[in-house]
Amino acid sequence: MKTQAESIFQRIPLTGILIDMSALAFIYLVPSLSHLLSLPVYLIEPMRLMLVLALVHTSKRNSYILALSMPLFSFIISGHPVFAKMFLIGMELSLNVFLFYLLAGRMKNVFPAIFLSIVLSKAVYYLMKFTLIRLAVMDTSLVATPLLIQLVMTLVFSTYLAVMLRKREP
Repeated sequence: MKTQAESIFQRIPLTGILIDMSALAFIYLVPSLSHLLSLPVYLIEPMRLMLVLALVHTSKRNSYILALSMPLFSFIISGHPVFAKMFLIGMELSLNVFLFYLLAGRMKNVFPAIFLSIVLSKAVYYLMKFTLIRLAVMDTSLVATPLLIQLVMTLVFSTYLAVMLRKREP
């Protein structure tokens, strides 16, 4: 009996659970943190930040789970992002995971793989958002976070992931 219980607990990815819970708590607290700190915390792309942490510290499967659940969780808890944008963000983050693993398997260096996966997933996101705006499904501006800030965050995330994954290599 004790062996079965130990086996079950060994299969539970504690790191994944901690990152998932932290991600959801962080997403939940971003509006409060922004207000409390008088800083626009949302500019650091909190969902992508948590996704990059998941890519480094958990599994591919868990990264997909977070990519889909964070926008949904945020929508359920706060009503933000709006319904259509929730789907766009979930698709973008999932595409980011897919492209990262696809490119990382084909490139020797992980930095261009994560950088390109972020840039390409953002390009698809903006193309789809533009289409939804033109179809009057969404009433918003195309770019909410300045592109320069997005580029800086993409470089920061790409560098972190590359450095952390390089440390794992033998």
